[in-house]
Amino acid sequence: MNSMDEPKKLHIALFPWLAFGHMIPFLELGKLIARKGHCISFISTPRNIERLPKIPPDLAPSITFVKLPLPHVENLPENAEATMDVPYHIIPYLKIAHDGLQDPLSHFLETSAPDWIIHDFAPHWLPPIATKLGISPAFFSIFKASTLCFFGPLKSSTRTEPEHFTVPPKWVPFPTKIAFQLFEAKKIFDNLEVNDSGVSDMFRLEMVVSGTEALAVKTSMEIEGEWLKLLGELYNKPVIPVGLLPHSAQENGDNNKDSRWDVIVEWLDKQEKGSVVYIALGSETQPSQQDFTELALGLEQSGLPFFWALRKRSGSVGGDSVELPEGFVERTGGRGIVWTDWAPQFRILAHESVAGFLTHCGWSSVSEALQFGRALIMLPFLTDTGLIARFLEEREAGVEVPRNEQDGSFTRDSVAKTLRLVIKDVEGRIYRDNAKEMADIFGDMDLQSRYTDKFVEFLQNHSRVGVA
Repeated sequence: MNSMDEPKKLHIALFPWLAFGHMIPFLELGKLIARKGHCISFISTPRNIERLPKIPPDLAPSITFVKLPLPHVENLPENAEATMDVPYHIIPYLKIAHDGLQDPLSHFLETSAPDWIIHDFAPHWLPPIATKLGISPAFFSIFKASTLCFFGPLKSSTRTEPEHFTVPPKWVPFPTKIAFQLFEAKKIFDNLEVNDSGVSDMFRLEMVVSGTEALAVKTSMEIEGEWLKLLGELYNKPVIPVGLLPHSAQENGDNNKDSRWDVIVEWLDKQEKGSVVYIALGSETQPSQQDFTELALGLEQSGLPFFWALRKRSGSVGGDSVELPEGFVERTGGRGIVWTDWAPQFRILAHESVAGFLTHCGWSSVSEALQFGRALIMLPFLTDTGLIARFLEEREAGVEVPRNEQDGSFTRDSVAKTLRLVIKDVEGRIYRDNAKEMADIFGDMDLQSRYTDKFVEFLQNHSRVGVA
């Protein structure tokens, strides 16, 4: 084969939103594309880039990190460059700062001329800039296809009250129970209205989707085939699943000398196989003191061995600090660990003593858990996580902790009961078995490689520059 027949080696720029739940999947996708022989420019702010996981040495020549300093914005704390650095009500000011990256990003794109810019939902101003420069824009959604479908056709204004979001939308032609609970629907209205950033999140999404050439989604046909088909119809755009982006066990084994892991694995090794519940609510979940107390006391009441990855938000974040119930650590010390340092979640979930995962239902976190077939105890807090919980309940891969429909409150009794059901009760075996079956999809590295091949093929065939 001569060089004229070879597909063009692409230069792809990645521009995720300033949240680690977005940056990490973008980085994983970038690594997979780089392994196929293409060049990646990963664009973010200096502090965020410093906090990302290290790139494997063999990929380092193919991935360039582009640091764009975040402009100073009033009401945004110094050194705050990601959503985990600020309380929820300050995030609109982070979006203002993010929008201030428009000029430096435009300069980078003009001078480096990538073939594609793969971007997130936030830069509503980006697609016209890319188009003007002859660069193909693609929107990469870390949100599942079913979540995007739930919000429906762009510019749809048929749902004007929270109650409208508590039932499956009329445009979904197949049976589903995916919908918000009322307390979640009330919060969703915040995202539909203009916030302090000057525009609503829905406006950002609408502009990004209408201006993009393709929509890539972190999902697979095996998990969401009917939803992917529907999404293409709703958006009238090419929709490409890029797979579930499972981590490579080999890649995650690079930290064998980490003293923190030595301590953790020593404890895990002493536990009975399939007995431990792992608890982690993500870096951005901010439960109230009441919710936090009920969760802790429910965990205590369950009697189960546990490993709780509890990284408290720093005081500089400005969020309300929550405290464990008095005496909790002493009363549970014989059977559980409250770990306040960074925890290697992937490696913990991979350990054979772990039976289940009490999770906030971030899509990346549940994908990691299902990669190892860990059943889920679901306690969603943030925007899309309730829809993810309903999606996984439909597939009986776990159970959601029952909550008050009006205010979202829950009790220690409901936490304890749900934990025991999923982890050890005979009635919960169906959830444990189904989660193990899902590992065949979520953990299939060959399947992931095929999704990456198809996505790269799409990018090569539809790049404005064409083939070399």
